[in-house]
Amino acid sequence: MLTPRPPEAMPAAHDMVFRSLRARIMYGEIAPGRALTLRGIGKEYGVSMTPAREAVRRLVAEGALFLSSSGRVSTPELTAERIEELSALRALLEVELSSRALPRAHMALIDRLQSINASISDTIAARDAVGYIRSNLEFHRTLYLRAQAPAILAMAETVWLQLGPTMRALYDRLQRTDPPHFHRLIIAALKAGDEPGLRLAVRSDVTQGLRMLVA
Repeated sequence: MLTPRPPEAMPAAHDMVFRSLRARIMYGEIAPGRALTLRGIGKEYGVSMTPAREAVRRLVAEGALFLSSSGRVSTPELTAERIEELSALRALLEVELSSRALPRAHMALIDRLQSINASISDTIAARDAVGYIRSNLEFHRTLYLRAQAPAILAMAETVWLQLGPTMRALYDRLQRTDPPHFHRLIIAALKAGDEPGLRLAVRSDVTQGLRMLVA
């Protein structure tokens, strides 16, 4: 007689807190330099100090949170040098991902990218900074998934995570009123199978705005 399989265990509390905080940081919901406390995290998520501490430990390891020598935990306030470094990493990783995705860029993908770009217009009209960052990263992730290079994509997402609060500050500074110009160039290059044009459009898209913060 077969023994019934037990129901799948619920995700660990620390994993739930980790994933939620990670998304909030990546999408710019938490400003640069904002202090977080284990007590505050535990209260917000309804968990004890132990899962809150474990979630923070994992986020510090990813560079999403900064732990000072005094034990203060905060989102990082990036220096100009650090922004330049992360911008260069975005250019390297995301240009490579786009090149690998190009041979697999079917029309369904292009239609999906156009739909996401339209949603970006909606978030701009609504002055929804978090929605804008979320949709913008969804545009890039949707393209890069076609590269079938999960290790490179994971590295790119770690960079996005470290830049999340800074991207929110950049959005507020830009006062954007139009969708990203280079997204249209990315879509056009995909339609034409133009690899040099695609590489240039992606590199420009992921670095141009960040340059404003180090000017």
